[in-house]
Amino acid sequence: MPNRLLQALVGDPETAALFTSEAEIAGILSFESALAQAEADAGLIPEAAATAIVAACASFTPDYDALAVGMARDGVVVPELVRQLRAAVGEHGKSVHLGATSQDAIDTSLVLRLAKAITLFEDRLAALGRSLQDLSARFGTQPLMGHTRMQQALPITVADKIGNWAEPLQRQLRALEGMRRSLLVIQLGGAVGTRDGLGEQADEIARRLADHLDLGFATPWHTQRDPLVDFASVLSLVTGALGKFGADVALLSQNEVAAIALAGGGGSSAMPHKSNPVKAEILVTLARFNAGQVGLLHQALVHEYERSGSAWTLEWMVLPQIVEATGAALRIANELVIQVSFKL
Repeated sequence: MPNRLLQALVGDPETAALFTSEAEIAGILSFESALAQAEADAGLIPEAAATAIVAACASFTPDYDALAVGMARDGVVVPELVRQLRAAVGEHGKSVHLGATSQDAIDTSLVLRLAKAITLFEDRLAALGRSLQDLSARFGTQPLMGHTRMQQALPITVADKIGNWAEPLQRQLRALEGMRRSLLVIQLGGAVGTRDGLGEQADEIARRLADHLDLGFATPWHTQRDPLVDFASVLSLVTGALGKFGADVALLSQNEVAAIALAGGGGSSAMPHKSNPVKAEILVTLARFNAGQVGLLHQALVHEYERSGSAWTLEWMVLPQIVEATGAALRIANELVIQVSFKL
């Protein structure tokens, strides 16, 4: 997100760091290093070549200006990166990227970074769950007026309200945990997703690659993007549940309702008496943003033949925004929940 001021409001630096150019290249270099080790394990390349490639990947700093030129020319960063890496490896350069294709490196780099995002989100969801439990323990027995269709209905308790915030998040935490098996897998298919360039050792190399990267083994999924869209859909459910939490907090803190007191509200340039529920409002914004972005990401399911440059590029544009919005919503919700107290 280029706007620093907007980033401060709706961004999340820890999640955004997973989608920088440097993070993507680091993931690709991890792939190239592990691929060389796997190919040496299987006897496809010499051990000396693997040693040289691993050493080069560990210390390699690419020419990012040249990578940008290559990206604009080729539509992917890998051809120029591999050219530079082969030059850095030297006499064993021909063994770099052997039998692989750009998509293998880019998709595996993405999966390595999504693994970190999932761990981060699981931790934040668990922390939020604990804070909601604490809030319920403090205020849960207090009466609260229930509303249906924005009108007063019948009395409920604070615990009833908090339960409606917490239970969807518990389901989504379990969904995220369950996605590790289907999402966090290697990509290794070669030019057209058949692994033909790796010969009879193809599956052995793929399994060894998975072991080296601590990812699951999978058949090539170049055009099968449903696990990524499924992941994004779960993230949209997370932000949707957080949006419900934010909407309720904003409504309950209205002066006319005054069921909630909020510490640390936002100020106004014209009305010093106001304390605006900024964090609650942003949770609603991020929920609506992700709902729209997931629909757009579904367009990236449509790949022509064995690879689509247009669908793939759309995925690069949309998926990181969904992930960062989710990180931001979880960060903000954890900040908001400790500012909430129910009035007696």
